[in-house]
Amino acid sequence: MRIAEINMVSNGSTGKIMFQIAGFARCRGMKLKTYSTIPYTQGLKDDKLNCENHYVFGSRLENKLHTYFGILLGLNGYFSHFGTIQLINDLKSFNPDVIHLHNLHKFCINLPMLFKYIKSSGVKVIWTLHDCWSFTGHCAHFTMVKCDKWKTGCFKCPQLSAYPSSKIDNTKFMYHRKRKWFSGIDNMVLVTPSKWLASLVKESFLGEYPVKIINNGIDLSIFKPTPGRFRETYNLEDKFIVLGVAFDWGKRKGLDVFIELSKRLDGRFQIVLVGTNDCIDNQLPDNIISIHRTKDQKELAEIYSAADVFVNPTREDNFPTVNLEALACGTPVITFNTGGSPECIDENCGVVVGCDDINSLLGEIIRICETKPFSKNYILNRAKEFDMNERLKEYVKLYEDCSHSSKRAI
Repeated sequence: MRIAEINMVSNGSTGKIMFQIAGFARCRGMKLKTYSTIPYTQGLKDDKLNCENHYVFGSRLENKLHTYFGILLGLNGYFSHFGTIQLINDLKSFNPDVIHLHNLHKFCINLPMLFKYIKSSGVKVIWTLHDCWSFTGHCAHFTMVKCDKWKTGCFKCPQLSAYPSSKIDNTKFMYHRKRKWFSGIDNMVLVTPSKWLASLVKESFLGEYPVKIINNGIDLSIFKPTPGRFRETYNLEDKFIVLGVAFDWGKRKGLDVFIELSKRLDGRFQIVLVGTNDCIDNQLPDNIISIHRTKDQKELAEIYSAADVFVNPTREDNFPTVNLEALACGTPVITFNTGGSPECIDENCGVVVGCDDINSLLGEIIRICETKPFSKNYILNRAKEFDMNERLKEYVKLYEDCSHSSKRAI
């Protein structure tokens, strides 16, 4: 069985997921080939670009032009002709039984060309949606701006500057183009990491397709209770550690919430944020510990393990793995009731509070730190339900089902 996986980049969370699936499927006898391009802003060093059975298409120059004109005209997906021709020619040579799509919105691929090939080839397709971009005229998320134009047809976009940004409002045009490109594929199944995103898909123009939920998974051999000297290093032996982890801190991830919490929590508590940078540091008060990055995932697991509570005040999210990582290290989680973030939390491993309900969030932080109401063993067992290997088995099973099934038989 021959599988082609396509993601715009070979790094980041979506690139990592692509390679994890490929490696796991190869170990089970499948022939996998992965495809990515190189955004012009990406550095030259990327080990994944040279790995076996990985094909890099396009060029930095062409993708730089795509990015420029895509942003200027609001036409993300209308350029990168030569790179897309390279991709399609290699796909024809590889002749896959299944094409597995991931993230397609990085100004690196010509969408009408790709989907024309997909429809004419009759190949079976799996598309893992990592956000909402596939069924909107522009944006990847719309929860914060409370926009539901995607249900009937986008226009007058309230967040043109949001990724993938645009100078001109062509959202009405792009909405109808996407509906044309992405509809009418004879053998396609969509995958979402969360029930929340699956429910949105069913309300969109992609509702014609079957949707399967495969949660994001984590490597439990790395994320587990991990002793370390984090408390001693930062002189926090007698403090309650309130931890936040993100890699694109801002209002969407609740940076302002932590700043507000730092004003209200007394001296017994210490907020620690991981994934910051110099720009974020300029916004933080002195009583928040800022860690730009950890040297490896083991060090991150040590920080999770040292924390008394993990707080994720995200306002827009699909199925954040940081929640899973915290649980796997035995740390209870508090999150806002937004997107798919609450889906890994039950009443025995954490708390879900209303979005922007700072008073409730503050009260739960204090209660959890002071009373320790959750069993660590239960939290760890809960995390086992999101074992990466089990999620990868679901993808392999889906590949097998696709190779033997007709449309909507999944």
